[in-house]
Amino acid sequence: MSRFDGKVAIVTGAAGGIGEAYARALANEGAHVVVADIDADGGELVAGDIDGAFIRTDVGDPASVHHMAATTIEKFGGIDYLVNNAAILAGMRLSTLLLVEWAYYEHFMQVNMNGALLCTRACWASMKERGGGAIVNQSSSGAWMYAGYYGLAKVGINGLTQQLATELAHANIRINAIAPGPVETEGLRATVPNVLLEDQLSRIPLGRIGTPADLTGMVLFLLSDEARWITGQIFNVDGGQILRS
Repeated sequence: MSRFDGKVAIVTGAAGGIGEAYARALANEGAHVVVADIDADGGELVAGDIDGAFIRTDVGDPASVHHMAATTIEKFGGIDYLVNNAAILAGMRLSTLLLVEWAYYEHFMQVNMNGALLCTRACWASMKERGGGAIVNQSSSGAWMYAGYYGLAKVGINGLTQQLATELAHANIRINAIAPGPVETEGLRATVPNVLLEDQLSRIPLGRIGTPADLTGMVLFLLSDEARWITGQIFNVDGGQILRS
């Protein structure tokens, strides 16, 4: 048997990039996967390929997130796993905390930080009813270096992961985070100037950019029973970019 046979997993931002890799990896391990994304065309394509379900979802909108959870429960009977991967990256405005337009900053943080909390609030009760579950948040190595409001949002994701570990423990729900370094996706290439990316890569000990496939082993591990005594932790998967002691 595969590790996730009969289990139900929601992956937000799974219409492409890292989220798509997560969704495909979970489906390959037997899970029923919900592709939750604002991109209907890409989401339908991925869901069709993995025999999953697509639910159009704006993670920054409480009503949309409630619909995501309710539709998943109606279709599959409940929720076992949640991967909070959705975020604004492709085409994000490159500005500073001091100068970014406030309305854009609020929208950005609503999606990139509050979205993970909204999705967790919508899903945790179903996980509890099924005896427990696991959640993985998507952080970034940008949480430990200057990355403007993108980095600030990921610092928030780390704190959210740690705080919710205590609140969710009574329901037998574990929550951890993955912090990737630069990963080869369309979103990265559309956002990070080559000169900045080359500078980052020059300081990565393993000497290369990551791929979505480099991250799937960690997400599967953290969701599985192999990680049953791990919660509230942030795991760097970044080629050695960030060294913490």
